[in-house]
Amino acid sequence: MRGPTVADNLDIAAENTQRRLDAALANRARMATTPSLTHCADCDEPIPQRRRDALPGVATCVDCQSVNEHKSKGIR
Repeated sequence: MRGPTVADNLDIAAENTQRRLDAALANRARMATTPSLTHCADCDEPIPQRRRDALPGVATCVDCQSVNEHKSKGIR
């Protein structure tokens, strides 16, 4: 029995990427229908009005969002 080929690994990686993209888009669509928070859900610092206007449904400040994105990518 042979192990996975390079093509198999690429297919798996593409499927994982597509699943993450689909989940992110679904989450973004849900956020657009909810009001933005005035304070960050993670650190409780105020979220600037410009950010709330630009991203309806936003729940985190820029700093916390950056940390969350790095964590989701496995970056420390």
